[in-house]
Amino acid sequence: MRSRNTRRWAAAAAALTGAGLALAGCASSDSGGGGSASGTWPGEGKSECKGLEQLADFGDLTGKTVSVYTSILPPEQQAQEDSYKLFTTCTGAEVKYEGSDQFETQLVVRVKAGNAPDIAYIPQPGLLKTVVSSGSAVEAPSQVSDNVDKWFGEDWRNYGTVDGKLYAAPLGASVKSFVWFSPKMFADNGWTVPETWDDMLSLTDDIAAKGIKPWCAGFESGDATGWPGTDWLEDAVLRSAGPDVYDQWVNHDIPFNDSAIETSLDDVGKILKDDKYVNGGFGDVNSIATTAFQDGGLPILKGDCAMYRMASFYAAQWPEGTDVSQGGDVFAFYLPTMSDEFGKPVLGGGEFVTAFSDRQEVQAFQTYLSTDVWANEKAKATPGGGWVSANKGLDINNLKSPIDKLSAETLQDPNAVFRFDGSDQMPSAVGAGSFWKEMTAWITGESTDQALTNVENSWPAS
Repeated sequence: MRSRNTRRWAAAAAALTGAGLALAGCASSDSGGGGSASGTWPGEGKSECKGLEQLADFGDLTGKTVSVYTSILPPEQQAQEDSYKLFTTCTGAEVKYEGSDQFETQLVVRVKAGNAPDIAYIPQPGLLKTVVSSGSAVEAPSQVSDNVDKWFGEDWRNYGTVDGKLYAAPLGASVKSFVWFSPKMFADNGWTVPETWDDMLSLTDDIAAKGIKPWCAGFESGDATGWPGTDWLEDAVLRSAGPDVYDQWVNHDIPFNDSAIETSLDDVGKILKDDKYVNGGFGDVNSIATTAFQDGGLPILKGDCAMYRMASFYAAQWPEGTDVSQGGDVFAFYLPTMSDEFGKPVLGGGEFVTAFSDRQEVQAFQTYLSTDVWANEKAKATPGGGWVSANKGLDINNLKSPIDKLSAETLQDPNAVFRFDGSDQMPSAVGAGSFWKEMTAWITGESTDQALTNVENSWPAS
């Protein structure tokens, strides 16, 4: 699920920035550099270590331990730990896993105290940049760089790169550019999954003509109310203005209220601010602001609405027993493009493997996690599904759930152009503040121009 706990990275970033270069001594180095190590490789001759020959560069690591710190907790934690067993088999090193629901806050505390973990799974490019600028992170070894070039797209490499140097390989991923629907409802009514944005608008009219609200939506999320609206806008910007303009907007190289962004929000408004189209099962347009995003798609099961734009993690919100599959009670389709000009934009999120030490065993573990072998080990170790990676070497058949397979297919599409969630990259005063607030005000009546101008005026001075 999209955890708004990741918003704690903003506070973490501020704390690390305040610590400044005093953190430079936190990164430890026992053997330095990532070159070849002496000794034999425990994986030599073992069939299960095929594809992991890079690990021979680090020699025999028997008796060594790598500490990993992450926000991934039970029940997902077990699959993570199980996926590390092959690393121990092939290197001799053990992995000490520690999960915390206070990850972002405690990571800062530990780094400032000189007690950083060997590896942390950082969920935000913004936090990664701050950690690197503090002097506490260690550049990834050449083996990881080679794997990122081989198994991930350039867009993913860019998110793990700071000042031209690769620090972190991607780990897991999520896809946000999805629309949930009922395959059974579509089949019963003769509706087909739209291939273009215009097709989707035509379908919206056809559904409304049958007396069914085409869309349901929910922006409520406690202190983070409004974030689902930010995802709607980000997806529209990618489709209407394109990835380059999206990047300029996220980085504030163009004003938040640039005309291209106004056009995109108006495109969203043609759906979400029309009472004929929303809010199936809940009320009128205004009800979107008070409908919890967790509940937003549930009316699909009752036939009260037909579509709900929400990320892949929404699979966990359907009631127990719901058939989530291509011909089942619910499934998802890719939010269509507006033109062929910008490829196939994919909005999403993910984690990045960040090291605070360049010891041989740490670099070996980084290397392992950046391989196609680990991606498939992790997929096989996740019994109920709920995990996917953008690693191009991931065998989709190893994924357990249909929505995971759809996510992987979307990420691996050669036309896919991935962009990380925009609000999660903006300054916290905007991405975790005014952007949420103004999307809520906009859905309850504020004009497009006023909402975007208010966010623009809130952008911190550089």
